[in-house]
Amino acid sequence: MNRIQILMYHQVGDFPAMDTHRATYCDHRRFAVQMGYLKTFGYNVLSMNDVLQCVRGDKPIPPRAVAITFDDAYENFYEYALPILQRHGFPATVYAIAGMLGGSADWLIADGHDAPPLMTAARLRELLSCGIEIGSHSFNHIRLGEQPAELVFNEALKSKSTLEDALGQPVDHFCYPYGSHNIQTVEAVAEAGYKTAVTCERAPATIGDDPLTLPRKAVAWGDSLVGVLWKMHMKNTPKRPLIRR
Repeated sequence: MNRIQILMYHQVGDFPAMDTHRATYCDHRRFAVQMGYLKTFGYNVLSMNDVLQCVRGDKPIPPRAVAITFDDAYENFYEYALPILQRHGFPATVYAIAGMLGGSADWLIADGHDAPPLMTAARLRELLSCGIEIGSHSFNHIRLGEQPAELVFNEALKSKSTLEDALGQPVDHFCYPYGSHNIQTVEAVAEAGYKTAVTCERAPATIGDDPLTLPRKAVAWGDSLVGVLWKMHMKNTPKRPLIRR
């Protein structure tokens, strides 16, 4: 079918059981099984640059199309997820918070979680050499859909310029923190110069979708392989139409 399943991960590693923020964690053994399944059964894993071309209709969507994305740019990506992706030759996109490079995910503390380290600019540059795309996850990791338009534009533009200065190359892809967005948010991201942006809406991406409101499916700590496949192929919700001017 002509659709792309964009998967959303956050951390990959070895974690205890948790009751909150389950979509922020994926056990590395389960991640290895998930990626192994994609490889064994011939899924076509796309970069976000590929996804852009497909939804625009510039090239056909291949069968069993998947894209793999990681929010927040946790340091444990380098230790756990990257070797598995490299083993299978899969591209992926990591969305970094430009104002928190080398910092920690302190927003998790309020719910009793640790604040794991985030990747530095140097680490992100290393990922580029491994074929990993780097996108923006805003500058301050705030809910953009709840902010005034000028602040949203500044978040989008400042994060883009900061990451481009750090990486020495264009940053074309954006991820809305917490999935929070509205029409003003999308227009601000477009004005800042991004080519794609991803949400948390649970649906496949298809030809003709707005590249700045692409849906994704979250993979959570408790998801077995069967659960992930069910999310990919069965669990869909209607896309929210946002008509840009």
